[in-house]
Amino acid sequence: MSPDRTPAHTTSPHAVPGQAAPGQWEQSGSAGAAGRGQDVIHNIGYRGYEGPRLGRGYARRALFTQALRGAYGLGRSAKSKVLPMLLFATMCIPAALVVAIAVFAKSKDLQVTYSEYVLLMQPIIGIYLAAAAPQAFSLDLRFRTTPLYFSRPLTRGDYVAAKYAALTAALFVYTAVPLLIMYVGALLAKLGVAHQTEKFAQGLVFCALFALLHAAIAAWIAALTPRRGFGVAAIIVAITVPYFLVSALQGIAATTDKNTAIGWLGVGSPGTLLDGVQSKFLGGPSGFPAAQTLDAAQGAVYLVVLVALLACFTTLLLRRYRKAGL
Repeated sequence: MSPDRTPAHTTSPHAVPGQAAPGQWEQSGSAGAAGRGQDVIHNIGYRGYEGPRLGRGYARRALFTQALRGAYGLGRSAKSKVLPMLLFATMCIPAALVVAIAVFAKSKDLQVTYSEYVLLMQPIIGIYLAAAAPQAFSLDLRFRTTPLYFSRPLTRGDYVAAKYAALTAALFVYTAVPLLIMYVGALLAKLGVAHQTEKFAQGLVFCALFALLHAAIAAWIAALTPRRGFGVAAIIVAITVPYFLVSALQGIAATTDKNTAIGWLGVGSPGTLLDGVQSKFLGGPSGFPAAQTLDAAQGAVYLVVLVALLACFTTLLLRRYRKAGL
């Protein structure tokens, strides 16, 4: 072998320390080429959707069902069910006690009427609503999932309508089930089928009005902030504080013999507003001081204010979701 011919597997005398010889580079390059030759693109079978297009109607129903179940913690963890179920039991147990008292006292009627029961339980209802409304509205804003809804055929109006309807339905169930307990108990106690059926029907109408107004207020407040804690506190304040404040002012007016002012002050809070509506148009007892009832002019004003509040808060809720960048 000639001395100036170096084998490929030996180190060249001119090799720089730390660098491979030309033969070594050639071997590693050929190995890398062999490894790259084994790469394969796998066909995992993606295909276009060929099933039926369910459209906006199905999306609205699905969103409504999901929000309604979420208001009671259904479909969520066991921890999320504790508070709604405790509040639901707290709402129903007094209704059973009202029936028990009527049975043991052998009275001819329930001690508390159906619409009056809802008004008396307003603090508990406020807590439930403060827990349910942020669950339906605030969390979507917090986790930025709202654009995912709007990327589908679901419009912003559909989203608001489905969520608001679900919150209204949840609140209606929350207030109507205790009335159903009272009604069934009254029938079992043989307190008069015709009378109890009439009052129960009026109570259900009142529950519907109560749910529509309070759900609109709570939904708008919850949609203003992605922070659930702020929404809970704001809803409780907005629902309970005006009611107690107006009730206190009505009490002061009653002590000064200004009975006419009692009715006009009632439009100052959702609770007293609905109290006046049910006593004037649904045949329920007035919860105002001195059992003050509304005259014709005040009754008309109450209806106008009720419709105006519903239109106002639903419009504000729709405008909230028309903003870009959600």
